[in-house]
Amino acid sequence: MCVSCCVTIDVGFSLSANVCFPNLDGYNGRIHRIGVAMLIERRIQNDRIELWEYEWGYLPSGASHKEFIRRLGVEQPLAPNFAAGHVPVEAICWAYGRTLGNIAVFTQEVLGSFTSTEGSDAKLSCDFVAAGKFRNGPERWWCRTHQCHWGNKADLAAAKQSGGMVCAEHNQPMSYKVNPLQIKLDEHAEVNIWCALPPAISSEKEIKSEPPKIHLHYRNEAGGIKTMDNTFYAASLHYNQNLGLFNNREITKVNLTPPAALEYMLAVEEGRELDCINCTHCGYPHLDLGSFAREPHRKHFCGNCGRDSTWSKAPIISTPLKTLNDQFASASQFIFPDRVLNLDEYEGCNFEVWASTPAILWTANRPQEKGIHVHIKDGAKWIEDNTFREVIYQGKPLNRIELLKTMIARTII
Repeated sequence: MCVSCCVTIDVGFSLSANVCFPNLDGYNGRIHRIGVAMLIERRIQNDRIELWEYEWGYLPSGASHKEFIRRLGVEQPLAPNFAAGHVPVEAICWAYGRTLGNIAVFTQEVLGSFTSTEGSDAKLSCDFVAAGKFRNGPERWWCRTHQCHWGNKADLAAAKQSGGMVCAEHNQPMSYKVNPLQIKLDEHAEVNIWCALPPAISSEKEIKSEPPKIHLHYRNEAGGIKTMDNTFYAASLHYNQNLGLFNNREITKVNLTPPAALEYMLAVEEGRELDCINCTHCGYPHLDLGSFAREPHRKHFCGNCGRDSTWSKAPIISTPLKTLNDQFASASQFIFPDRVLNLDEYEGCNFEVWASTPAILWTANRPQEKGIHVHIKDGAKWIEDNTFREVIYQGKPLNRIELLKTMIARTII
């Protein structure tokens, strides 16, 4: 009787035949090992694929035998299977400057590693999927959590010593938000989202550098009162599946993280070529972050399945936020308002000044205003919260571009 269904992969050598061996755990005779490298088998156990280490040896009779050494880890499906009993509690996690293709976390095991509802100190479990082979032939796996391939000689040696399967970046702390804000785009007349950066000028003595966040407005009536006006760690943007925005139709939302929002805003501000390309292997939309978001390119590396076989027709920066904008944005124009403000006239008031930035998503049917955004408060009373064409400070007009450079310099990424 077979122990389990299995697909055998000889790591470091060639693909072996698909075969099952009997359970010989109770055999008392001596087994002579002939294995010279770690060999890994994919075994189906309880509707999931487990990765096991084994070695070849031979019995006293001379018959060859495959001896199982230890369970290394679990290979995950490309998309979560909620029908298999996953608890629908969500967390979004991210690391700055890295493309994260699996930024939604669904398992209780991973949720249990968070110390709060939001933070930057999460240590998350690896999440492995099969990712083809290395160029020199051995099989490889891709950790979607830490965006790292597994299966080279150093990985095999570490797994052999520890008895577990973790990628080289498994100790990387990550930012996270448990139960993020859920926005259904078709339920609001207007949804406007920005990347929130530190102010360029403030009446406070010191402006602290900090990571970017997500600032969101929405209105239930076009041009009406804002029902939401707040800043968040991250947000989940939902849309109707029938729109078919991406090649993988299981995707019905885009998780918006601060690094994704920052790179999109900078790309629009600087006029870089934006588009969204879907992975030719798994159909997931590709997201460029860090250095990959600063220079358009044709070859794209998938953060969901670890494959690098997708090419765009022209050099682009890829982000699913571009697809959302193409579908939901009603106006793409920018206008400079006529408003002018002299901050010197508000002595004794508290104020903050930003360069206005392009919205991450703008569904209002009117142009975005471009200029300098100012908050002024007299104690607890709001005096100004608006965007101006010109702002005078200490007798001189402020320069929007210089303000933006200052904001970016204060942004931790």
